[in-house]
Amino acid sequence: MLNRLEQLEKRHQELTERLSNPQILSQQGEYQKLVKEHGEHSKLLQVFAQYKRALEDIAKDEVIIKDEAEDKELRDLARQDQEELEKKRVELEQKIRLLLIPKDPKDDKNIILEIRAGTGGEEAALFVADLFRMYGKYAEKERWRVQMINAHPTGIGGFKEAIASIEGKGVYSKLKHESGTHRVQRIPRTETSGRIHTSAVTVAVLPEAEEIEVEINPEDIRVDVFRSSGPGGQSVNTTDSAVRITHIPTGIVVSCQDEKSQHKNKAKAMKVLRARLLDKLEQEQQAEISRNRKNQIGSGDRSERVRTYNFPQNRLTDHRIGLTLYKLDSIMEGELDELVEAMTLLDQEHALAQVE
Repeated sequence: MLNRLEQLEKRHQELTERLSNPQILSQQGEYQKLVKEHGEHSKLLQVFAQYKRALEDIAKDEVIIKDEAEDKELRDLARQDQEELEKKRVELEQKIRLLLIPKDPKDDKNIILEIRAGTGGEEAALFVADLFRMYGKYAEKERWRVQMINAHPTGIGGFKEAIASIEGKGVYSKLKHESGTHRVQRIPRTETSGRIHTSAVTVAVLPEAEEIEVEINPEDIRVDVFRSSGPGGQSVNTTDSAVRITHIPTGIVVSCQDEKSQHKNKAKAMKVLRARLLDKLEQEQQAEISRNRKNQIGSGDRSERVRTYNFPQNRLTDHRIGLTLYKLDSIMEGELDELVEAMTLLDQEHALAQVE
């Protein structure tokens, strides 16, 4: 770790010298690149400087403590100071390790959130609506912007599918571990005998893809237009504003009917298609390195059961980290901080294990 930090320190000094060169200022592209790299390690190197000072001070105290010719009171003070410095050294070392963790380049991205009903019929569809509301409440608390892209409502307030974009600071970093199968256990509204029913929905959190990340050949897509429909299939629009895009090479189909404008629906559908294509590429890459999945939180498999929501016991259990919370009522109101923090902490612990 120290060797790596010393190399970063040397590189930082080189960048400082290059940025002071007037010739670099005339090369805006290169200048911006160097400024970005210089800024990325500034905080880390500031902590490293504090760490080195703490080591130097510990060494100085050690000299005083071992010098029997020194006054006993001074040696006792040096010993006390050294104990405090040791605590500081441990704290700074932990900070350094966290700062050395490579940042996920997708963490600052906006997301496409897709929630779909699985086993359980109408009850699963109702839970899709409940989860969508839960994430919406959390997004509101975080001051994120939620925009519905497509939804297939059912007759009694549920959704077979709900797709939305969520935009804001750190959206992907906080919601990336939500992907997977979410199981619900509760008494359905239609159940007269009071029997607990188990159903499931799937959640997919896809980072938005930029056009430069996923290039879509116009010849590879087929665009169909149709009239928007509501529950039961009845038409809710008199114009062909809804859009269905089929990506021919992969067979991925995306529909959007939320807007009254065909142009806006197509733009939203293309946003979802790019996100799904990027996700497909990343899933294929993860499959190739699946032997390393033991170092990750879960497998990343969409079918993996990640949580159980037990309403009669007011209990939520996250099966990946063995966390059980008896406050499901507040969680369904968007109080996800404890879950998000627990997943982030475990993520950091796994990443720390890779930092030498």
